[in-house]
Amino acid sequence: MTRYVMVADINRCVGCQTCTAACKHTNATAPGVQWRKVLDFEVGTYPNVRRAFIPVGCNHCLDAPCADVCPTKATYKRPDGIVSINYDLCIGCAYCIQACPYQARDRVDVPNKAYGKQFGQMKHEQKVPHSERRAVAQKCTFCVDRIDYGTANGLTPGIDPDATPACANTCIADALIFGDIDDPESNVSKLLRTHEHFQMHEELETGSGFYYLWERK
Repeated sequence: MTRYVMVADINRCVGCQTCTAACKHTNATAPGVQWRKVLDFEVGTYPNVRRAFIPVGCNHCLDAPCADVCPTKATYKRPDGIVSINYDLCIGCAYCIQACPYQARDRVDVPNKAYGKQFGQMKHEQKVPHSERRAVAQKCTFCVDRIDYGTANGLTPGIDPDATPACANTCIADALIFGDIDDPESNVSKLLRTHEHFQMHEELETGSGFYYLWERK
């Protein structure tokens, strides 16, 4: 079995927002829509105060609340664990947006003219036209086109750049790590074995696919 997850080392993240910019450039999201965000916190008590940064986005849950409430089954989970959206089935009801506990979904109703008719892409990436993402739910896809291209061509997602999400590829601090958690020898599995970690809203038992490292065991 294969299940792709994202791991964020919050001790390495410097809050540069490069992952946010890379995601927006790669997916040409509408103005104001960010599929990858970095939350900026002030933690501690004066005078021992510091900033902390938390990358967030779709958690690609095993038991995804967004899929449970979708009346048309437009939101679905792939065999590799990625939660995806069939834009042809989505009716834009926004139930999934309300159900997502991670605030990771958006709907854009107005035409997106920020990028014009075309936008840059690698030759193997088949981007969804802006018009097809209007008035429907949208979110992070883990750059699924890269993953599908990579697995079809013998590449390893999370290791080979052409098969890895743009946010992880561009992280200047190597704070974002992508890989197959079902492979005990994968990069993410090794990190989770050697570090204390947590998931957001663990009490909801969604089976989040986004892990946060905070210290070595």
